Amino acid sequence: MIQLHTPKASRNQETGRLSFMSPVSPSSPGARVRGGVGDGTSGPWACTFSSVPAPLQTTRRSLLVLSAALSSLALTTPVALAAPSPTPTPTTSATTTPSPSASSSVTPTATPPANMSSVGGTRLAMAGTQVNLTAGVPVLPKDVTARSWIVSDAESGAVLAAHNAHWRLPPASTLKMLFADTVLPKFPKTTEHKVVASDLAGMGAGSSVVPIKQGESYTVHDLWLGVFLRSGNDAVHVLSHMNGGVDKTVADMNAHAQDLQALDTRVVTPDGYDEPGQVSSAYDLTLFARSGLQKKDFREYCSTVSVKFPGETTKVKGKSVRGTFEIRNTNRLLSGDSDVSVYPGIAGVKNGNTTNAGATFTGVAERNGKVLLVTVMNPEKDEHNEVYKEAAKILDWGFQADGKVQPVGELVAPKNVPQASAQPGATATGEAGGDTAAKPSASSAASASEEDDGSGGVGIALAIVGGLLVLLAGAVFLVNRRWPLPDLVRRRPRP
Repeated sequence: MIQLHTPKASRNQETGRLSFMSPVSPSSPGARVRGGVGDGTSGPWACTFSSVPAPLQTTRRSLLVLSAALSSLALTTPVALAAPSPTPTPTTSATTTPSPSASSSVTPTATPPANMSSVGGTRLAMAGTQVNLTAGVPVLPKDVTARSWIVSDAESGAVLAAHNAHWRLPPASTLKMLFADTVLPKFPKTTEHKVVASDLAGMGAGSSVVPIKQGESYTVHDLWLGVFLRSGNDAVHVLSHMNGGVDKTVADMNAHAQDLQALDTRVVTPDGYDEPGQVSSAYDLTLFARSGLQKKDFREYCSTVSVKFPGETTKVKGKSVRGTFEIRNTNRLLSGDSDVSVYPGIAGVKNGNTTNAGATFTGVAERNGKVLLVTVMNPEKDEHNEVYKEAAKILDWGFQADGKVQPVGELVAPKNVPQASAQPGATATGEAGGDTAAKPSASSAASASEEDDGSGGVGIALAIVGGLLVLLAGAVFLVNRRWPLPDLVRRRPRP
């Protein structure tokens, strides 16, 4: 999104392509490719995601609340009967982060707050850089100036390193990832919509546009390409009106952010345009990208480099003829620029730039079967394409540190992810083939206790606690289980 304000004009330049996806459209002949034989990076290979439907909407049940309740019950039993404490793993607590609806909790601060959210782990709540630099782990690049950044394993969710990961900052057009993840599943891509004046009303001054023309018809597919490639606020507003209006779309986005456990985020406008109180974080933006990449259409749009877009209809020799014009992705790690090369393995996701937010970027890339997500927010160094340069340096470090560095946290899974989606073939006990083993163990323990104790009171109580602790262990496992992306490593030579 381009938001033109003085004294500093915003720029939202987005272009790019991920290596594990075949490009939907060819890159420009003159685009330079970063890496290759010359600098030791992997060669150019393309991969593709398998088609995976959006997560099912299931009845929500908070495992964290269950865990807390069972834990409190366990404290009332003799210590000798308590189950061994599980290895500490970063988990989510709904009580650690203020509600995003509270105005006092969503005002961006000039410096990282002392107490930030601990979603994903206590290390991520700390200000400054968080990384485990043990023997053999490469040193982080020293010239990264972003106020906030995070790099993580897109499949396991392990956070390799972070800097002020939960600092609430204006997100700019990277917020469109949440917009797409929320609205994209609602309309078939072949649906056509004729644009009326009200569809384009309410856009902020200086907004980036495709442009979309009043009186012309567009498919949903066209509109999403306008959102991702040109960061068109006009395309966002048309889709928002199709969704029932801007206010409803904002409410839907805020609700979806909560479902994703992106508790740093408060949406005021669906296009990411600067508005008071609109904030997100590097951690949350990464959650949005990870959720969106589960969807085939999302992956297609965010990895498209350039397309021919429908233009205006004109009369030629008495016949109506509609022209086309090219639009290119403004993600520079995907499309390249004079001072930025196409990043090897890049496959999206979204960039942005506004006066208040500065430059923001979330990207996903694959190398040697490893898929990493990076988010960079507002570099202090004011140089052309700086956000992409810093993102590339962090990605380089992440690939070099793969298998060597111990994580400092994790990307949590959405609240409503079905158990089968969390890890195919696994159950609440972590074993394939069903979770019935845990249930008989509780009832069997109760029966045995009744036989040993004539009154049955204490024995039954202890047996119930024992059974609940088994369920608690399963709940903790399910909360911390990885939420993998679709198959990312099915490669084919790039055409």
